Amino acid sequence: MPDINAPPVPSWARLRQVGRIALGALIVAGIVAAWRWRGEFNPAVLSTQIAGSRLAPLVFLALHIVASLLFVPRTLLAIVAGIAFGMWWGTLWAALGSVLGAGAGFFVARYVNGGLIDAARWSRLSGPMARVERGGWRAVAMIRLLPVIPHTLTNYALGLTRLRPLPYLLGSLAGQLPLTIAYAELGAGGGQALRGTHDWVLPTAIGAGALLLSMLIPIIARRHWRSRPMPEA
Repeated sequence: MPDINAPPVPSWARLRQVGRIALGALIVAGIVAAWRWRGEFNPAVLSTQIAGSRLAPLVFLALHIVASLLFVPRTLLAIVAGIAFGMWWGTLWAALGSVLGAGAGFFVARYVNGGLIDAARWSRLSGPMARVERGGWRAVAMIRLLPVIPHTLTNYALGLTRLRPLPYLLGSLAGQLPLTIAYAELGAGGGQALRGTHDWVLPTAIGAGALLLSMLIPIIARRHWRSRPMPEA
């Protein structure tokens, strides 16, 4: 029998569980589809078909927004963008999708909500979120660079603050961009390698450099976070 004295499961935890189940289902469906049509799978042909479709970017952006609400890692989506759209377009659509996804969680928490997100259960994040609220877009960028809070959880939490939308979106773009570039370029390099071309070297090098940069920036940002007060918005 269920324990009636057990603490309630937070709404964000339920969303995270749904996201994991959805991601697992998509992976299984992808494996089944790849096996079913394995004879027709050709990365070069598929890439050409995606590049020639005007709806492909819109479909990707829509999926990115939904995935961002369900705790699907944005880095996975950046890799998909790199494979599907290539070196430059993949980075563009991945960056735009990450900002739209971040905005979706923010606006759901602030304007839609409908009891889905209980602010009282976010008390343990009240300290960091208050600092971000005071710090404006720079603080948002910094918390995006520090991998201490899941991306989707940060979106919802910041939506419950008094932070204005424009600084939030600007800070999200700045903070998410290094890792987005890294994984999109690595995805593009992997896609080129699957096609058997020699064009994988440049995107792989850019991705590796961006990944190294994304690892160094949080170290500098963490020192800045601890040693200096947040500027007023």
